[in-house]
Amino acid sequence: MLPARFLTDASLDRLARWLRFLGYDVLTHRGARLEELFELAARDGRTVLTQSPRHPKRYADIPAMQVPRDDDALALRRIVAAHEATTAPFTRCPICNDALMERSAFEARGEVPGRVTRGGSPLRYCPSCSKWFWVGSHVARIIAWLEDALGRSIGIPLNEPPGPPNSLK
Repeated sequence: MLPARFLTDASLDRLARWLRFLGYDVLTHRGARLEELFELAARDGRTVLTQSPRHPKRYADIPAMQVPRDDDALALRRIVAAHEATTAPFTRCPICNDALMERSAFEARGEVPGRVTRGGSPLRYCPSCSKWFWVGSHVARIIAWLEDALGRSIGIPLNEPPGPPNSLK
């Protein structure tokens, strides 16, 4: 199974975010028509994720995966069963998809709560959207939702998650 890079529109924003938590490379193109998604996917070597059953004939050679409406867990299971993640879980920005960079508590001073910098949690930073991420209280809920949706462990101990995803705006 080869790692896949995906492209979708804003209708699948929530699914894209769940996939990014798992380490999948998922770009979201807001306001794009289906044909535009296929054109961009062709240019960037990506697979289109869509809720539409249509696959424009002009783009027959571009891979696409139709995902169910309003069932993120089912969609997630299907994608994970068919494709491998490009990076480890919690290493991509869940908002903009860029790779997160490890940063020191000193670099985060003034931008994250003092309890976070004093706590010794690993800190990660997104160079694109300038958001900081750390192991916060809701990481366990995110991991639990992902494991429940997939019906298996994702290999991250609930007491020691590796990366984000709390952030400040």
